[in-house]
Amino acid sequence: MNEDQMSMHEQSSRWIKQLKLEKHPEGGWYREIYRSSENILSAGLPARFEGERSFCTSIYFLLSGDEFSALHRIKQDELWHFYAGDGLSVHVIDRAGLYREKKLGQNLEKGDSFQHVVRAGDWFGASVSSGASALVGCTVAPGFDFADFEMPGRDHLLALYPQHSDIIKRLTR
Repeated sequence: MNEDQMSMHEQSSRWIKQLKLEKHPEGGWYREIYRSSENILSAGLPARFEGERSFCTSIYFLLSGDEFSALHRIKQDELWHFYAGDGLSVHVIDRAGLYREKKLGQNLEKGDSFQHVVRAGDWFGASVSSGASALVGCTVAPGFDFADFEMPGRDHLLALYPQHSDIIKRLTR
């Protein structure tokens, strides 16, 4: 392991410990840091939701090295915030089947941004742009519930979007 890889590993380990992050089912590391104390009743939500939801939730999310966030979707919009580290790419296949890559990071002159919204129902995953590490946050409203989370297998997504086979093979298990 060279010096840069060691410092990347040390920084990721430090963030995992200091922020008390846990492994996420989609890949990477996370910890919920906010869940509103009030809920939206089922009657006030669109029909796609079963049961009430918190007004809003947010998490820290860390990817490092070759880790990736597998393609998945949720029933809410998700706002991604860049905090620290190297750049991160959010890969989106929208409901119309169009693919786009949105880069989060601090290199604004190279097209990075500090925030990006993934719309409800779009398939999305993430990877570290430079192969190092990225610490981001994700805010979901109405609040996240694992009942709203869908992470299909590779074959399912390839059948839906064969034109995006490269990214689907890269971001599925």
